[in-house]
Amino acid sequence: MKKQLKEYIESTEKLLKEENCDFRLLREEYFRKISFFQHERLIHLIVTVTFAILGMISFGVFLFSGEKIIGILLGLLIVLLIPYIFHYYALENGVQRMYAQYDEITERMKNTEGWRKIKWRKM
Repeated sequence: MKKQLKEYIESTEKLLKEENCDFRLLREEYFRKISFFQHERLIHLIVTVTFAILGMISFGVFLFSGEKIIGILLGLLIVLLIPYIFHYYALENGVQRMYAQYDEITERMKNTEGWRKIKWRKM
């Protein structure tokens, strides 16, 4: 997922350098991609927080019981939690970068003739 996000951001950077790009279509597609990556980010946040909570519970139980099996479980949870934290960090930063690119696409679209043709509706 990190690789896909990075490649998409880089390809969008290349498109933003072009002058003859249809920014309206790019903006619509980009909005869909942002929603997909936001969903992925939410799922990974839920998984990361769940592993963190289970790790804290295991740590508390291990402190009071001293059972080796709980210590092993705690070790496994920590081993899994660390990559989840790094993965979530990469997703979060990538989606934040996408927000900035979306704003840039919108600004570039405002400078084109197509922006004036859009009929805005009141919300």
